[in-house]
Amino acid sequence: MSRRHASKQTKILPDAKYGNTDITKLMNCVMFDGKKSNAEKIVYGALDGLKSLLKKDPLEAFEDALGNLLPTVEVKSRRIGGATYQVPIEVSKLRAKALAIRWLVLSARKRSERTMIEKLSKELFDASNSRGAAFKKKEDTHKMAEANKAFAHYRL
Repeated sequence: MSRRHASKQTKILPDAKYGNTDITKLMNCVMFDGKKSNAEKIVYGALDGLKSLLKKDPLEAFEDALGNLLPTVEVKSRRIGGATYQVPIEVSKLRAKALAIRWLVLSARKRSERTMIEKLSKELFDASNSRGAAFKKKEDTHKMAEANKAFAHYRL
């Protein structure tokens, strides 16, 4: 992490079908070896699957799922006087969205369904209903921050 200045944020263009930058970020996280067309097929297929599961607008369902996964606090290691403490800190909106998308994709990859389209659509469905592995990851992060609230005075 640079001490001189904050890193520049790259401009992300909205996706072609829904015009949403969050879906583009999801595609970029799903993408392997620079194969964006495969990532597009997976994400759009998962959103279509989500539409059939929830019987409502897939973009709305995606926003609900992402909103349920956004963390508000996380813990960071701080070394003070030879001891390492897990210090709870608030998460910026940009980082919260990045964490939520990352958790969503990683937990979808670990699922046991047959294709990545099915895995991602089921994980999005679970996240919109406040359950699933990605939601559990968010809850664990919050519990860890709550447990280490005593070290909050070490925050920078």
